[in-house]
Order: sequence, then C-alpha cells, then structure tokens
Amino acid sequence: MKRIVALAVAAGLALTACGSEEPAKPAAASSACPNGEVKFGIEPYEDPAKLTPAYQVLTGALERGLNCEVKLQIVQDYSAEVLAMQNGKLELAQFGPLGFVFANRRAGAEPLVSFGDAQGKLTSYQAGIWVPADSAVKSIADLRGKTLALSEPGSTSGDALPRAAMAKLGLDKTSVKLDYAGGHPEALLALTNGKVEAAEINTQQLATAKAAGKFDESKFRQIWSSDPIPNDPITVAGAADPAFKEAVRKALLNLKPDEVAQVGKLLDVDPAGPMVAVDKNTYQPLFDLADTLGLTEGDV
Repeated sequence: MKRIVALAVAAGLALTACGSEEPAKPAAASSACPNGEVKFGIEPYEDPAKLTPAYQVLTGALERGLNCEVKLQIVQDYSAEVLAMQNGKLELAQFGPLGFVFANRRAGAEPLVSFGDAQGKLTSYQAGIWVPADSAVKSIADLRGKTLALSEPGSTSGDALPRAAMAKLGLDKTSVKLDYAGGHPEALLALTNGKVEAAEINTQQLATAKAAGKFDESKFRQIWSSDPIPNDPITVAGAADPAFKEAVRKALLNLKPDEVAQVGKLLDVDPAGPMVAVDKNTYQPLFDLADTLGLTEGDV
C-alpha cells in the first residue's frame, strides 16, 4: 500500500455531467456512465510518476469499453481512498488486499477483478523482510532491539503481515523499533541507505527496484517471507447501480493483456494475462488477518 501525493481526492469534488452537445450514447452505455463520467481511484503503492502513465493505458482501454470518460485519481493514501469511496467520490478503486477489507466494511466496496498471468490464473505476491548480507540477524526472532522499516500503516505486505509474524514470537513495537518509511520504495531505500537494520520489501517492490537498478540483491539477505497474497482487487462502490457493476465487470474482463501490461509490471505480473474475476471469498484470509490482529479502519 505511499505518502507521495499526486492527485489528491478533494473532499468537495463534484461530478461533471456529459455536455449536451456530445452525441447521445447507446442505451447500453448509459448504465456504464450514470453520472457522465467514472472516477477510478488508485492508492499510491508506487511512485505516481510510474503509476500515472501505466494506469492511463488501462483506464483508456476501460473508457473505450464503457463508452464513457474514466478519470484516474491517485489518492494520498489508503484511508483517503476508502473515505472517497464511502463519500461517493469514487465509483471504482483498486485497493491493496488489506485495504479492500476496510473498504468493504466501511464503504461497501465489491471486488470485480484482479490481475491474471499469461495462463489466466490469479496472481499473487509475498511480503518479505530483508537485512544486509553481513547482518547478524538470521530470523524474525533476532529483530528484538533492532529497527525495522515498514511501508505505512494499513499496508498488507508492508505492515500487517510482518507485524503478525512478529506477534507469533511475542515481538511488538515495544521490542522492535518500527519505522514507518511512508511507502514500499521508501522502506527499501531506508535499508539500502543504512538508516535501518531491516526492512520490509515485498516481491512487487523487489522486482521493480531490481529492474530499475536500485537494489543489488547480492548485498542483502531475506530472513522471512509470507504466504502468497492474492493480488489487488479492482472494486466497485457497493451502492452503484447493478447494471453499472455488470458493465464494468464485463469491460474489465475484456481488457487485452497489452492494455494491462504496464500496470502488471508494477505488480510483478509479467507477462500479464487477462483480468480474472474475484469475489469477497478470494480475500477471506485478509479478513481473518484483520480480525486476528484486531485491526479496524482506524489502522488504515
């Protein structure tokens, strides 16, 4: 799940109706454009300079499929995205898996699709904790008294899962110094710049950093990894018209792999395949995790 602010969701954002001079849309398209446009929110899990062009390809294709303008909004953080959907400022949003839990509980977000591989199967990623190669830290138990860089509160791989792994060994913020770096790239940089003794680096960020030449894996060592996490869902507001939900689901499932590929690379899905349908049950382990840790939307 980044404090780098790009296009913040304004609390008073108004919906703009389609101009009367534009050609009338087919009846099938009207249900896909109920307010004249569709607002699509993305939480800043990567540098917005990378997110924006990648998602412009995806939303451009979605726009053609819906025959309706789709406006991309990169929000400030997890909580801003949940609040925006709750307040009717977003019709569609992509959440991290744990962020979706709270978006579902607070804003009624419903998962439609996620990212598939070339074989059409749902993709996943893993949380990880890394240390310098010469560190005396060999396992999570050795983190006692050490400083661990995490992404930001509410992140699935960058907060909840590492803390859950520590909790199983009786470690918490009183025994491990938790440093919320502000995002996945920032947590990685804290480690590579020697600011912390360990850092969370998930497989998505690892792939992006290695491809950009920003992480020399030979100089570091992974001491823990999580079980696979189902990739981010693209969700629709629960209060939306059923015809709109179905139109969006169909349009997303009809996206071609090359229309998803740029976003896929940011999520370590390469080569990308078509989108795959998901539902709430897909993310049940994350609901269970939130309950086990006693997390609420206040933690996002």
